[in-house]
Amino acid sequence: MSLRERNRTAKIANDSGSDKAAAVRRIALIGNYLPRRCGIATFTTDIHIAFAERFPGVAVDVYAMNDGQGYDYPDAVVHAIEQQDPEAYLEAARLIEASGADLVWLQHEYGIFGGDAGQLILSLLDRVSMPVAVTLHTVLDAPDAAQRHVMDRIVRLADRLIVMADKGRDTLVRVYGANPAQISVIPHGIPDRPFVPTGPMKEKLGLAGHDVVLTFGLLSPGKGIETMIEAMPAVVERFPNALYAVLGATHPHLVAHEGEAYRDRLKALAEARGVSGNILWVDAFLETEELLDWLAAADIYVTPYLNPAQVTSGTLSYAIGLGKPVISTPYVHAAELLGTGDGRLVPFGDSAGFAAEIVGLLADPDALARLRERSYARGRTMVWSSSADAHMAIFRPLARARRSRKRASQVFRQARPDIPDHVSFDAIERLSDSTGMLQHSLFSIPDRTHGYCVDDNARALLLTSRDDQLADARYDRWTPIYAAFVQHAWNPATGSFRNFMAFDRRWLEESGSEDSFGRTLWSIGVTARDARRPQFRRWATSLFDQVAGHALKLGAPRARAFAILGAAAMAEAHPGHAGALRILREFGADLMALLDANVRPDWAWFEIVLAYDNCRLPEALLRAGRALADPVMVKRGVETMDWIVAHQTNAEGRFRAVGTESFGRALQPPLPFDQQPLEAWATIDACDAAFDATGDARWRDVAMTAYRWFGGENDLGLALADPVNGECFDGLMPGGVNYNQGAESVLAFHLATCSIRKLCGAQATGRATGVVAA
Repeated sequence: MSLRERNRTAKIANDSGSDKAAAVRRIALIGNYLPRRCGIATFTTDIHIAFAERFPGVAVDVYAMNDGQGYDYPDAVVHAIEQQDPEAYLEAARLIEASGADLVWLQHEYGIFGGDAGQLILSLLDRVSMPVAVTLHTVLDAPDAAQRHVMDRIVRLADRLIVMADKGRDTLVRVYGANPAQISVIPHGIPDRPFVPTGPMKEKLGLAGHDVVLTFGLLSPGKGIETMIEAMPAVVERFPNALYAVLGATHPHLVAHEGEAYRDRLKALAEARGVSGNILWVDAFLETEELLDWLAAADIYVTPYLNPAQVTSGTLSYAIGLGKPVISTPYVHAAELLGTGDGRLVPFGDSAGFAAEIVGLLADPDALARLRERSYARGRTMVWSSSADAHMAIFRPLARARRSRKRASQVFRQARPDIPDHVSFDAIERLSDSTGMLQHSLFSIPDRTHGYCVDDNARALLLTSRDDQLADARYDRWTPIYAAFVQHAWNPATGSFRNFMAFDRRWLEESGSEDSFGRTLWSIGVTARDARRPQFRRWATSLFDQVAGHALKLGAPRARAFAILGAAAMAEAHPGHAGALRILREFGADLMALLDANVRPDWAWFEIVLAYDNCRLPEALLRAGRALADPVMVKRGVETMDWIVAHQTNAEGRFRAVGTESFGRALQPPLPFDQQPLEAWATIDACDAAFDATGDARWRDVAMTAYRWFGGENDLGLALADPVNGECFDGLMPGGVNYNQGAESVLAFHLATCSIRKLCGAQATGRATGVVAA
C-alpha cells in the first residue's frame, strides 16, 4: 500500500461535505487533445473549454498525450507527453509538481498510454503529490491480466474515480474492489444546441428528400456497421429514399495497419446487398460543429456497436442532446441512457431488429416526434456547463483535503540513539527458501514470479558474514544456502556468473551482468575474511582463486569497484594474495584514469552522469588506496566522497539519495526521486572506508545522516525501515514510500545497520592507516 492509498480513505470521508470556499486554482488535465483526432481528444477539449467558460479564475493546464505525430496544439497545451517514452511521463510529473497544481485530472483509456495496457501512466501517477481524479472512459468487466494490473493500480492511486454510467460504478466495485464512496457518476457532456426541425439542415447538406439514418465515429471493426448494412435492404424495401450516412474517417491505427481495406470490405458488402446507392460514406474527421449539423439533419441515430462493455459513447450523448431518436445495441452506456424509454434497444448483431425499429419509427411520424422531444429533454441535463459544475463539485473537496506531508514517527526508539539494539532477521528469512533468497515481494509477501538472482544471494552472504548479532543456528542454516547459490551461479564454461534463476531453479542465462560478477566476487572476498566457520572461509578462498583471473575482463566502472571491494577483503584475509593485489592495482588505476578523464571544475566525478551505487566508486578508491598504501588514491577517494556527499544532501541537511530519475542526465545535479535504500547503505560503507583511511570523525557524522534516512529523516519525513521485524520498503517516491519489500532493500537496511554499528563503535583514530596525503 502506498502513501496515497493509505491516506485515501480519510480523504474520501472528507469528500462527503462540500466546502465552497476551498479554492481550486490550478488543474493538470491529462488526455488526448485536438487537433489529434479521436474521441478522447474531443472530450478533453470540450471539457477544457467548458471549464474555461464556467470557471475563468481556474487555470487548467493540458498535458496532451502524443502518438509521435507533430500536432499543432493550441496554447492550452502546456506540455506534450510522448506515449511510448517512459522518461516523458517522469518529466511530466516533474512539471506538474513544479506548476503548483491543486490536483491531477486524468482521462483514462488503455490505448492512449504506452507500455503493456498503457501501464506507463502509472509512473506519472506514482510521482505526483497532489490528489488525482481519473475519468474512466472504459471499465472492463473481464480484463486481461495486463489490463487488470493497470486498473487495480489506478483504483488504488486515485482519490476520485469518475465514470459516465452506473454500470461503470458497479463494475469498479464488483471487479476491482473500489470503494463506492470513491466513485462519482457524471454523464458524458454535450453541446447545448436548440431543438430544431431536420428540414433546413437537410437542405444545407444536400440531403433533402431522404429519410436519414446516421452513424458517426472513427471507422473500425466493433462499430457494427455490417449489422446496419445487412438491415438496409429491408429498410429500403419500405422506404426507397432511406439514406444511411456513415460519418467518420477510418481509425488511424487501422489505416496504419491495413490502409482502407476495412472500408473497402464494407462497401463491397453494401454492393452485394444491393444498397450501395442508399449508403453515404463521409470519409473525414468532422469538427464538432460539422458533426452537430449532420446530427441536426438526421431523422434517426443508430449505434450498432458490438462491445457490450462499452461504458461511454460521446456520439450517443450528442445524439440525445440534439433530440435524436436513437436505436442501439444494449452496450452499457446505451442500456442506461435509453433503457428508460428514451430510445430503442436491439440485440447485438440483430440486423432484422434494427430494420424493424427503423421502419416502425419512419412509418409513425407521431412516435418519431415524441421520441425526439423526450431525447431532447433528457439531453438538457447533460450539457457541458452542467458537466463542468458537477466536476468542480468533486474537485473542491479534493483541494480542501489536499495531501499534507506528515513526518512519520521515529521507528528507532531503543536506548542507544538512532542505532537499533537489534534488527530482526525475520524479513530476510521470509524471503529465503532452500534454494536461496527470492528477489522481490508484493508488499511483504515473497513474489515467486521473478525467482532469484545471484546479486541478492551475494548480498545475503555478505550479511551472514557481517552480522555479528545473527544467532549461530540461523547463521549455520542460511550461510551454506546462500554460498551454494553463489557456487552454482559460477559458470566455468563462460568464465562468468549467471545471475537470474526462475523459481523452478532453471537458469535464465549463461552469463549475467558485469555488475553481478563484481558483487559476487565482493561477497566471496568478504566471506573468505569474515566467515565464522573455517570451512566457509576455505570455500570462499578457493572460489575466489578460481574466478579472480576472469574478473580482470570486467570493464564497467561499478563492476570494477565491486571487484576491488572483494579484493581488498581478500588481501586482508591473505596478505600478499597475488590475484587480489592485481585487481587492486589494475582496477584502482583504471578508476583514477576514469576520474581524470571526466573531472571538471564543478564536476569532480568519475562519469559525466550520476547513476546507482554511486558511493561504491570512491569507496573502491579508498579501500584500494588503503590496501596498497597509496596516499594519492586515498586523497582522490576523499575528494570524490566530499563531492558526492554534497550532492546527496538536501537543503535541510538530510541525506537525499540520488534517485533513479537522475540516471543518465549528463552534468546535471540530481533529482530527488525515486530514492533507493541501496544508496544509503553504499554511502555508509564509503564513510566507513573514509574513516578507516583517514581517522576523520566527520565521516561518522555523514554516515549517521545517511542511516537516519531509513528512520524518516528524509525529504518526506517517512520511515522506510522497521528494526522490530527487519523490514525495509523499496524506495522513497514523490507520493510516499513504495511499500513493496524486496530483497535488495531489506538487505540494504540490514547491511547498513552492520556498517553503522562497526563505524560508530570505533575510536576516532583506532582504525586509521595514516596513508592519506597531506
